[in-house]
Amino acid sequence: MAEKLEDLNLPNMSVQKIIKEAIPENVNIGKDARSALSRAASVFILYVTSQASKEAQKANRKTLIGQDVIAALEELEFEDFIDPLQDLLKEFKDSKKKTPSKTKKQNDETEETETAENEDEGVDEPMEEEQE
Repeated sequence: MAEKLEDLNLPNMSVQKIIKEAIPENVNIGKDARSALSRAASVFILYVTSQASKEAQKANRKTLIGQDVIAALEELEFEDFIDPLQDLLKEFKDSKKKTPSKTKKQNDETEETETAENEDEGVDEPMEEEQE
């Protein structure tokens, strides 16, 4: 767990970027308001995560999944966030299907192929120095 309360805050640059994208260009926001928004977002995340953890425990799991977060939002009466979150979760899952990650076996086969190619080209052989 976090050693200090400040460790629970979101990174300032990330919060600043989100704020900048959310407000009109001609609006400035003070440092204290940025700090308050950062802290509020951190508390919200901890609140939802705590409830999602309870949802996972009900299902006898230790790992949180997207459905736990959605159930937590529903339980905490943040229904307005559920539809956008489900859409983003679906997009994420679809993007993962399109770009499958390599399995350990595929990684091992790639390494063997590259090593064999390098040996054929003499890349792994040390160069001999001419002695005079």
